[in-house]
Amino acid sequence: MCESALQISGNPARRPTSAGFFHEFKVGIRRLSHTIHTIWHFHIKKEAYIRQIIRMKKVLITDDCHPLLTEGLEQWGYHCDFLPDITPEDTFNRIPEYEGLIINSKILVNRAFLDHATRLRFVGRLGSGMEIVDRAYAAERGVAVLSSPEGNRNAVAEQALGMLLALMNNLLRADREVRGNVWRREANRGYELRGKTIGLIGFGHTGSQFARKLAGMEMTVLAFDKYKQAGYAAEMPWVTETDLEAIQRQADIISLHLPLTAETRHLADAAFIGKCRKGFILMNTARGACIHTADVVEALEAGQIGGACLDVFENEKPQTFSEAEQALYGRLHQLEQVVLTPHIAGWTHESKNLLASVLLEKIVRSLQAEVRSETDIDE
Repeated sequence: MCESALQISGNPARRPTSAGFFHEFKVGIRRLSHTIHTIWHFHIKKEAYIRQIIRMKKVLITDDCHPLLTEGLEQWGYHCDFLPDITPEDTFNRIPEYEGLIINSKILVNRAFLDHATRLRFVGRLGSGMEIVDRAYAAERGVAVLSSPEGNRNAVAEQALGMLLALMNNLLRADREVRGNVWRREANRGYELRGKTIGLIGFGHTGSQFARKLAGMEMTVLAFDKYKQAGYAAEMPWVTETDLEAIQRQADIISLHLPLTAETRHLADAAFIGKCRKGFILMNTARGACIHTADVVEALEAGQIGGACLDVFENEKPQTFSEAEQALYGRLHQLEQVVLTPHIAGWTHESKNLLASVLLEKIVRSLQAEVRSETDIDE
């Protein structure tokens, strides 16, 4: 090769040595390896960050609900896992992945559950019945607990009135008999509500709504709520605020509208019943354990209670009945003077929509408040 061919820009080129060539090659390899490592490390960090963001935006929905709830949460950037058939055990195992939880009645959110739910920011309860959530401990952990009793209070009140009318007028028995071509008018003669006295124990969402349904029934409506200040029924002039003893002495019908607490558990027991008017009608659309079932059945059989409208029960899973429970509920089911439904007060097409919309609105307000709080801290 000629000398001029080894010149670049007029400068003599030096023939590279073998050692120099391999040195430059190794430097290039190291630089390439570092670049690849940097790109890969960035990719891994990016993927981990994305997965973290996705995990922070997950909500577990453990029961059936109207689609507007999932649609609304998705608009807020949440991924919703809709698993209405999930078991409590599976819920417990999966909850560490989720920031939000939607429940109805089968999931018990106790201290152990909350300790396991390390990412949880909110629990949304479709309806009422907050005895299944340890609200005090949730507050300690910074978990918002929200419910939507406004969503089905009207449906509960409508069913309560319907059950009472069905009982007073023997509608269920008359219906069965007509279907069997049995025509007994005198045996199915009923009683009117007009002129009767009804006592409402509990005047919250459902108690007050039931009182509104009674406005045109020409009844004496008594109300007792020990946790409300006097004047809670001021907007309903047909309702008289009174005490529990007055309701027991005067009421022909007593309707329970209470949360389940240590204080209200087995409120309607033998001692309670013994202080009431003989032959009164007992209604329970609240929580099954607010009555002592065995005492109520005995009082119905003895005539101390004249009739009952029961939508809720101490054990609402017949497949789990013990022998004693099978015998007890069997006696209840044989009674003619009762109207029984499978916890469907509040279970309407309209309430399904409203429960979801009310809960969504409360969740959104809670999230907005949290964002504002974080912004204030940052500033």
